[in-house]
Amino acid sequence: MRDWLGTDEPKAVGQKDGGESTEHASGRRIATLLEKKAGDLTDDDLAHVRKVVGYVHRHLAQRPKGDVSDTAWRYSLMNWCHDPLA
Repeated sequence: MRDWLGTDEPKAVGQKDGGESTEHASGRRIATLLEKKAGDLTDDDLAHVRKVVGYVHRHLAQRPKGDVSDTAWRYSLMNWCHDPLA
């Protein structure tokens, strides 16, 4: 996911708060959290993971019909470190 987050596509989707989308910033944080050992996660880290899981579940329920390979819907999910096609 770090490779994905380093490209231009993830920056083009999502809710912007200044220069970077909320999803893109969250994805960078999630990528870092995935590298930690479970015992090293803080309460704040776990709260962020729960937030992301809730977002991903809600977003998956809104899946558009047809091929989603090159869609803002998929790119938004990938910004949260979840590729629905993986």
